[in-house]
Amino acid sequence: MTSVLATEAEDDGKDVWIFGYGSLVWKADFPFAEKRTGYIKGFLRRFYQNSIDHRGTAEKPGRVVTLIHSHDADSKVWGMGYRIASKEKHMVLQHLDHREKNGYERHSVNFYPYPSIQHQFDDPQPILLYVATQDNPSFAGHDDELEVIAEQILASAGQSGRNPEYVYKLAEAMRQLYPGEEDDHLFELEKILLKRDQQVLVKTADGSVEGDVNRSELSKEG
Repeated sequence: MTSVLATEAEDDGKDVWIFGYGSLVWKADFPFAEKRTGYIKGFLRRFYQNSIDHRGTAEKPGRVVTLIHSHDADSKVWGMGYRIASKEKHMVLQHLDHREKNGYERHSVNFYPYPSIQHQFDDPQPILLYVATQDNPSFAGHDDELEVIAEQILASAGQSGRNPEYVYKLAEAMRQLYPGEEDDHLFELEKILLKRDQQVLVKTADGSVEGDVNRSELSKEG
């Protein structure tokens, strides 16, 4: 199910912007004409959605992020905005609808590009994003402590890889793209996982992250 505004955006014949706040921050699996760093307001990023495909299975679900409304209207969720050309829009939205079929709905919100460009994007612009509904079967609720979420993540893997890798890559992307900005929920979860995980991501020479290796192998390398 999609909102009225989100449906109208699909049919208006114009380019459309998509906001990524999870794995789409570091990897877009669709064609796009432009990408911009930025944020949306009034939401919080939380690991409150079970993943039974990308980072887990039906028997052993992983955890991925969704958005919940914040009591603070000025709270920010940093992510990546992608401009989809009108000729690609229908195909990309169909792809994303299928990709996010496990309980997510498409909505339209305001996007604030960062850093701002003088005479461009002076005002927020509409952008589409996918948010897990709280009544979908995979919604995990928001009562679990981070330690409980971490235990579930450590035990999970899916078609896109190990669940901890998802957390590490998202946290690293936030630090690289938005140095100094805090995401307490994400960074604290990362800290807990790094203490318990037997495998960690490896940084390459250019500062990017790829793969993961056993902690014992790292200690052998010195």
